[in-house]
Amino acid sequence: MRFVIRRFLLFVAALLAISVVIFAALRILPGDVASVMAGLNAPPERVEQLRSQMGLDRPLIVQYFTWMGGLLRGNFGTSLLTGRSISSTVAMRASVTFPLIVLGLVVALAIGLTLGVVATLATRPAVRSAFHFVAIVGGAIPALWGGLLLILLFGRGTGLLGILPSQGFPEAGWGSFGSALASLVLPALTVGIIDGASLMRYTRSALGDVMNSGYMDQAMACGYTRRQAALKVGLRLATPQLVSVVGLMFAGMITGVMVIENLFALPGIGAGLVTDLGNRDLIAVQSELFMLAAFFLFVGFLVDLLHRFLDPRLKHAVQGGAQ
Repeated sequence: MRFVIRRFLLFVAALLAISVVIFAALRILPGDVASVMAGLNAPPERVEQLRSQMGLDRPLIVQYFTWMGGLLRGNFGTSLLTGRSISSTVAMRASVTFPLIVLGLVVALAIGLTLGVVATLATRPAVRSAFHFVAIVGGAIPALWGGLLLILLFGRGTGLLGILPSQGFPEAGWGSFGSALASLVLPALTVGIIDGASLMRYTRSALGDVMNSGYMDQAMACGYTRRQAALKVGLRLATPQLVSVVGLMFAGMITGVMVIENLFALPGIGAGLVTDLGNRDLIAVQSELFMLAAFFLFVGFLVDLLHRFLDPRLKHAVQGGAQ
C-alpha cells in the first residue's frame, strides 16, 4: 500500500508539473487568437475588446489557476473559436482515436507475441536471422510510408485491390458500426504492423533470456518439451518485462496516431489537436494536451502497479534494500 500511495503522489506531482509546462509553452508561441477571430483588417480596439472578453488580458497566474480550477471541476473550458464545450469535442474525437489505438494494439500483440515466440523456438540459424531481419525492417518503416503502401494496396478507389476505405470516418459515427470499423482497419494495420515488429524483438529478447536460465532446465526435467516449457513457463516469467513494453507502447500510440489520423483523414484527437494549434485556440489546445499527458501518465501508473504485482521480486528487493 505504501508503494501505491507513493506512486500516486508522484503521478499527481507529474500532472501539476506538466500542466505548468503546457500552459507556459502555449503562451510563448507567437500569434493571438483574438486577432484570428477579429480578422486581418480589424481595428486594434476590436482585438483588445475580444481579448478582454476571453480573459486573455488577465495576469498569467490568474489564467492558470482559473484553468486548473475548471479542470478540477471537470470543466475543460469552451473553445474560443467555435464556442463549443471542449469536453464534448474531445469525447467525440476520442471515439475515433481510442478504438483506433485498441485495434492497433491488438494487431501489434498478435504479430509481436506470435512471431517473437516462433523466432525464439526456431532452431535453424537461417530462420532466426530471417525473423531478426523482419523485425528490424518492420520496426524501421516510417508510419507515413507504411500507411501509403497499405492505401496503394487495399485502398478503395485508389488501391490495387480496393477492398477497404482509406479516407474519412462515417458521419453517423459508431451508429454505422460496419462502416466505422472498416474505416479503422487500414490505420490500425499501419500502427499495429510497425509496433508489432518492435514487440517481436522485445518478446524474443525477454523469452530468450528466460530460455537460457535454469528455470527451463527445471521445467524440462519435469517432463515438458522445449516448446511446452517456453509456452507454459517461459512466457509467464517473461510477462513482467512484456507488460512494461506493451504499456509504454500503448501510451506511445496516443501521439503516434496523430500522423495516421491526418493520413487517413480521421477526425480524431491528433488531427483535431493539429487544427486547434493552427487556429491558436489556446484553451482547446492546452486542455487536449493536458488530457493526453494525463492519460499517458495514468497508463504508466497502472503499468508500474501491474509490474509490481506480477513480479514479487521487486517487493522483496525494496524490503531488502530498506533493511
